[in-house]
Formats: sequence, structure tokens, C-alpha cells
Amino acid sequence: VQVVESGGGMVQRGGSLRLSCVASGFSLSSTEMSWNRLAPGKGPEYVSRMNANGAVTYYGDSVKGRFTMSRDNAKHTLYLEMVDLRPEDTANYYCSSKDLGISGKGTQVTVIS
Repeated sequence: VQVVESGGGMVQRGGSLRLSCVASGFSLSSTEMSWNRLAPGKGPEYVSRMNANGAVTYYGDSVKGRFTMSRDNAKHTLYLEMVDLRPEDTANYYCSSKDLGISGKGTQVTVIS
């Protein structure tokens, strides 16, 4: 049972990225999943959450209107589409399931001004 993230990189302010989180050993439709981020010198921050039915139930205030969480059950993959990126979005982004007690190592997003 694990998740592996990818898709991070370095972009300029206003740029876009799409992050992926591939799940193995469990079904994404069996549990609530979240995207989180950890920036240097700060605590972990919830970015978004999706319930087992596939409905997004939460976006952080700082990302509302810019980030979109989705999933493809057939590909066992969660996505986080990020547009209009800002330097303050710089962080390691990781997906997790609180119920299953798992999280990935994350993928680094760096936004330069």
C-alpha cells in the first residue's frame, strides 16, 4: 500500500503544473485522500481533500480558484492541477490518506518570481 507523487518542477510566477499521485495496493475510491504541502520553516498545510466518492470537500484559502483536485480511478491516480502559481506556493507537495495512515515522499514545486 503506497502512493508516489510526480510532476513537480521549477516554474515562473504565473506558471502552471500538474501533479500526480499514483496509488498502489488500494483503491482511491475506498478512502478520503488529500494533497498537502510542506514549505521550509513552516508546518504541513492541507491543500485539498477528496472524499471516497470523488467529491472535493476542501481547498485551502490560499489555493482556492487556482488549484483543482481530481482523480482517474482507472489509472489509480490523483491529480492536482495548479495554475497562476506564486512564490509562496513553493513547497514539497505530497498526497496522503489519514484513514490508511499513508503518505508519499512528495514532489518539489519551486516558483520563482
